[in-house]
Amino acid sequence: MSSSKAIAKNTLFLYFRMFLVMGVALYMSRIVLEQLGVSDYGIYSLVGGIVALFGFLNSSMSSATQRYLAFDLGKRDEERLQKTFSATLTIHIAIAILILIIAETIGLWYVNFKVVLPPDRLFAANVVYQFSVLTALVGIIQVPYDALIIAYEKMNVYAYISIVEVMLKLVLVFSLVVYGGDKLIAYAVMMFLVSLIIRLAYQLYCRRNYSASKYKFEYDRIYYKELIGYSGWNLFGGVASVSRGQGINIVLNLFFGTVVNAAYGLTLQVQSAVNQFVINFQKAVNPKIIKNYSEGNSEQMHKLIIQSSKFSFLLMFLLVAPILFNTEFILNLWLKKPPKFTVIFVQLSLVSILIDSISYSFRTGIQATGNIKGYQATVGIIQILSIPISLIWLYLGGQPEAVFYSIIVVTFLSLLSRIYFVKKQLRINLHHFFTQVLGRIFFISALAYSFTHLFNSIEFKSNWWQLVTSVFITSLLVLLGLNKKDIYLIKKLVINKKKNE
Repeated sequence: MSSSKAIAKNTLFLYFRMFLVMGVALYMSRIVLEQLGVSDYGIYSLVGGIVALFGFLNSSMSSATQRYLAFDLGKRDEERLQKTFSATLTIHIAIAILILIIAETIGLWYVNFKVVLPPDRLFAANVVYQFSVLTALVGIIQVPYDALIIAYEKMNVYAYISIVEVMLKLVLVFSLVVYGGDKLIAYAVMMFLVSLIIRLAYQLYCRRNYSASKYKFEYDRIYYKELIGYSGWNLFGGVASVSRGQGINIVLNLFFGTVVNAAYGLTLQVQSAVNQFVINFQKAVNPKIIKNYSEGNSEQMHKLIIQSSKFSFLLMFLLVAPILFNTEFILNLWLKKPPKFTVIFVQLSLVSILIDSISYSFRTGIQATGNIKGYQATVGIIQILSIPISLIWLYLGGQPEAVFYSIIVVTFLSLLSRIYFVKKQLRINLHHFFTQVLGRIFFISALAYSFTHLFNSIEFKSNWWQLVTSVFITSLLVLLGLNKKDIYLIKKLVINKKKNE
């Protein structure tokens, strides 16, 4: 129960952080769209996305950093922990230098000669690009510090620093409203400054609280080879993730221009906000999964993986279903006049997220083994297929939403492949997974589909009444997805937490 209590406590801190950041992010999106206009908002989304496209090297190393730091803590090896931290920081600095070179050559050429931009906004786009590069470099170097906090499971730190982040971003929004110059450039500069301040705050906390965060260069060829080899196979996952995100953004720009990029950028905002529901839960669970593996506690690790798989879907469904039922109403409340295609983009992206949420814990379990070659090669190739499928579909005359249909297909195939590797490498009882997780998920999804048709046939007195009703029905469906053991566990962890300590 002590492990479960820690997960519950950390999850609460992470959700507190999430609601702060998500609320401000959604509010900012509306104001920024109003202040920049649809075209400039699309430019910011696209140009920032090009920088993120070069960040696949960092994303591949980031998961390796979290895995090795959590593994060393599980072994209670402080000396090894400091060695891992210093080694990963050295590698991240090297990655930052490499990405800077790529960004200032290939990336800069692409922005100026290939991206479809209004001619009078080329200078502004270049300024946005440079500050997006700086923001990315700061984030890359910061990864080992973030991973160290997660490994120590100090999730409350994220909540406290997020208060500062929220205040700074609110200042940013209000400054943008009164600023009289080029607001696109001002927004890029201010976003960089906020990012820099927050990153320095995390780094300062680590330096003061964890001796392992003291950097010491020590070249160990064998250990560096192990870290780079592990992250090298993670490279496939990084490329795939970026392909589904910012790669699609570039494809849309080639066919439809910056207005559709604005709709896609807003969809990513919704997607990011919704994903936080599960990501925060997984951040609390992931270190436990890795530590249980390093301690040889396979039974407890299997329980955590299967149970968190179901909880991840139900948490996501709790938020996603009401949005799917009321997408147009919610977007009109949020944005007043959402760009064309935003409604269908959001709906299809949420379906993809629901499918993906089932296997979040599977990824962590496979990463914990260190044997990721076959897994990353298979899943990476499957996910990268979303780019050529989208290109062919659009070339044949498909509408912009065609890219999301390709993403849904690829996401489902990725789920099947992760189930295969979990069975092969972790020897998880798939019968229990199919009956207790997938069986309940299919049952709930079928009911949700039925209610969707029922909702479409009923004329509600107001859109607000329809929204409230859909939230109520979704909550009931989530309760149907829980068995007696789940309800008992939630009661023990949340309602009677103090009593059991």
